[in-house]
Amino acid sequence: MSLKRIPLTNREISWLYFNERVLQEAADEGVPLIERIRFLAIFSSNLDEFYRVRVATLSRLANLNERSKEIFGYNPRKILSQIKNLVIKQEKKFNNLYENIIVKKLAEEKIFILDEKQLNVARGTFVKTYFREKLLSNVVPIMLNKHLVMPELRDQAIYFFVRLSKEGQTSEAKLALIEVPENMQRFLVLPETNQLKFIILLDDIIRYCLDDIFFIFDYDVIEAYSIQLTRDAELDLDKEVSEKFIESLSKSLQKRKKGKPMRLLYDTDMPMDMLSYLVRKMQLTASSLIPGSRYHNFKDFINFPNVGRPELEYPKVAPLWVPNLSFGKSLLSMISKRDFLISTPYQSFDYIIHFLREAAIDPGVREISITLYRLAANSRIINALINAAKNGKTVHCLVELKARFDEQANIYWSRRLEEEGVNVIYGVSGYKVHSKICLVKRLENRKVCYYACLSTGNYNEKTARIYADHTLLTANKKITSGLVEVFAALQKNIVPQGIKTLMVSPVDSRKMLYKYIDQEISNAKKSIPAYIILKMNSLADEQMIAHLYKASNAGVKIKLIIRGMCCLVPGVKGNSENIEVISIVDKYLEHARIYIFGNAGKELMFLTSSDLMTRNLDNRVEVGFPIFDKELKQEIRDIINIQLQDNTKAREINSLNNNRYHKTDDKLKVRSQFDIYTYLKQKK
Repeated sequence: MSLKRIPLTNREISWLYFNERVLQEAADEGVPLIERIRFLAIFSSNLDEFYRVRVATLSRLANLNERSKEIFGYNPRKILSQIKNLVIKQEKKFNNLYENIIVKKLAEEKIFILDEKQLNVARGTFVKTYFREKLLSNVVPIMLNKHLVMPELRDQAIYFFVRLSKEGQTSEAKLALIEVPENMQRFLVLPETNQLKFIILLDDIIRYCLDDIFFIFDYDVIEAYSIQLTRDAELDLDKEVSEKFIESLSKSLQKRKKGKPMRLLYDTDMPMDMLSYLVRKMQLTASSLIPGSRYHNFKDFINFPNVGRPELEYPKVAPLWVPNLSFGKSLLSMISKRDFLISTPYQSFDYIIHFLREAAIDPGVREISITLYRLAANSRIINALINAAKNGKTVHCLVELKARFDEQANIYWSRRLEEEGVNVIYGVSGYKVHSKICLVKRLENRKVCYYACLSTGNYNEKTARIYADHTLLTANKKITSGLVEVFAALQKNIVPQGIKTLMVSPVDSRKMLYKYIDQEISNAKKSIPAYIILKMNSLADEQMIAHLYKASNAGVKIKLIIRGMCCLVPGVKGNSENIEVISIVDKYLEHARIYIFGNAGKELMFLTSSDLMTRNLDNRVEVGFPIFDKELKQEIRDIINIQLQDNTKAREINSLNNNRYHKTDDKLKVRSQFDIYTYLKQKK
């Protein structure tokens, strides 16, 4: 099947439709009010990263030459135009939702977000005092001069573009920039009055106190409009894996702050002559201008304080314990007898911490090998590894320095680990190591035994509270022997391959997936029931999509659960009539990757760190691992079945891209994330 003929949704456009689903959560009246504000923050944060990375890449492609369409199969300039149109529509929905709905709902709860014009004398005095004591020394304006070069704005920082003028004499006005401090709380809770709660944003505190900043100037009118610049965040790296690479990466991180401007978000109330000044001085294009509201960096609203009822947030739910896996006994001894599955955040991430802590102090443990991609700020994983090294264990730790936006943190952790005696591996040249694997080598009765911890998500105790992932604890030799080969290759800085029991990218996983899909095609042609169920974050690889279309045309029933971008178009006659796709966006971030193949009644199941994207299949070291234990296979299957029946938070992915809510034959309300918690709670 020719890739040029198959129906595909452009990946960037598909991603924007995913972010629209996040916006739907903010609009959902069934979602607690403070959580709706947080979904607005997630939408905004997602969009920032989208511009820093995806739009930046498209802009580079568009600037190559006129043959871009021929080379890439689409016209980057046309896609950039579509992106801008969609983003402007979404920003309008966003602003309307916040200003006309969320703010009013807060008022109904007796919570008021005040701006600088709504302060009475008492609250104004409180704000002035706060500003002079906490803020004034951190706020230094940059006075602009038409004869001087415009200072470079920092990526994603909020600025006020200020004009000081005499009444009716803007031509003689003074212009200035004020950077809003990043190290200050964005929200100030004001004194309560008659059970009414008041909050003011840092932005409006500065607006209220502009006269304290510009007191030396003679003016009648002062105007201040917020702007935010998003820059190209892609890195130009020396690929050599060495100390030289770390130096190169550190320099590139500094360059990121001064990357090419991708988007200027500006207050729509800004006068046209002021906007024109910015465009001219910053050499911006029309396509990079995005009208917005008076508040930018809305991602900070993820920390919006709940000063009202507890019911305005989702109730805190205690993580569940895994049946028969006790903290009071040796985890390694229990794992030696059977496999265990931990489904976070429903179940406690502490099991992973205790697995490493036990390995760190167990006299029988000789060696620990682990790959790390994203870590918590105060990582207990790192502490366990350091303590293992101090206890005389040999610890091999591969820290992926190219984990986007975590590069600086991972440089810090790698140096800290080295200082403590850990053998730090800096990855495989030309590839990101995205796998989430850990292997413990233990001597038992003079015999070497291995214990493994493999996951679909990061070894990160912070994100484990909100990311839905699965982690397998096993001593199964079919899996541990494969991991021994993987780590042996990584320690030699070479790509692992030829490992039969594991699905390892970048060499083998694509071939293995094709083999399993082809087997389902063969079964369908023999009238043997054939099906495929895939769950992942993103589906974008065109060859894989073509293979799934081929399976659909052969009669294979395919069900997909895809949270983010999906370039496959389901339900298209002659291509994808047997394919259904849903996307679940809810309280937790669906992050697990699960591949299931019917296999003529002997179902095959893999968990993996990999999405079906070209980068995961061909340019990253990923590890997929089979589930052999019958009880665990059934548990994962039950969880998948609950998700397929979700008729509350699941949306259909279809050719219309309308994010229609998924309806099922089940008359009962099924909200998979809540029902999965109940399911796991009832297990004995």
